[in-house]
Amino acid sequence: MKVTLENTRYQVQIDTLGAEIHHFLDKENALEYMWQADPTHWGRHAPILFPIVGTLKHNEYKVGEEVYTLPRHGFARDQEFQVMECTEQHARFRLTDTAETKKMYPFAFCLDVLYTLVDNQLTVQYHIENPSQQTLHFSVGGHPAFNVPVDPSLAFEDYYLVSEPLKSRTFLPLKDDLIDLEHKTLGQTNTTIDLTHDLFKEDALIFETKGKTAFSIRSDSSPHGVTVSYTDLPYFGVWSTSPVESNFVCLEPWAGIADTVDTTGDFSKKLGIQTLAHDEVFDTSYTISVY
Repeated sequence: MKVTLENTRYQVQIDTLGAEIHHFLDKENALEYMWQADPTHWGRHAPILFPIVGTLKHNEYKVGEEVYTLPRHGFARDQEFQVMECTEQHARFRLTDTAETKKMYPFAFCLDVLYTLVDNQLTVQYHIENPSQQTLHFSVGGHPAFNVPVDPSLAFEDYYLVSEPLKSRTFLPLKDDLIDLEHKTLGQTNTTIDLTHDLFKEDALIFETKGKTAFSIRSDSSPHGVTVSYTDLPYFGVWSTSPVESNFVCLEPWAGIADTVDTTGDFSKKLGIQTLAHDEVFDTSYTISVY
């Protein structure tokens, strides 16, 4: 089922399958900002990553002595969410544990995803509760994919990536889909980064972030672009397909990250893992601004 948020100029459409954004449309300019999930390139729009972000080593992890298997980025993106609230410019979607999720992930949880449209900004909030006596371990993150070029009269290479504040950040390289901490470096986010398809030949660009942060896709040849902004999310990924050349770029704020190359598999000690005791609550959010 599709849920639509709308104001005088912008329209957002969200699917209850995965609580995934499908459209962010500027009605005045007939301009679609979201990637339209061409399956010959990448068949998703903006999946929610839960209860893990990225890849587990051998797709496995341990809780106590038990070994469980989870696919890359977890299962939330393929689950049907329940609509809890829906108004013209706000919607709340909910996912809770089931007998099927507990085969992959032995925790009770309540994940709410809230979308609020104000003017040209869509805020995405993750609200997670632990209803059980067992400590809850999880990661959560966004994976929205935006059309590049944003302006269809331009080319992919007409755009660049820029961060705010304009400063260097720790860059975390990937090795076989896992974080290679031994070879982390200082990423050059203190300047603009030209968007080319070769930029993603080694997979995603992953940065550590602190405090108020924004990453934008812009062009000097068009006023139209997109910004993802947030406060106090520890990681950010930028990704597109390679060697297949696709006309999208994902801007991904994360509270969690892939396993490290040398992980023990102990889920409670996983890099970037979030922890909730009984009846505790976790809240975080990011905002998509289009222009």
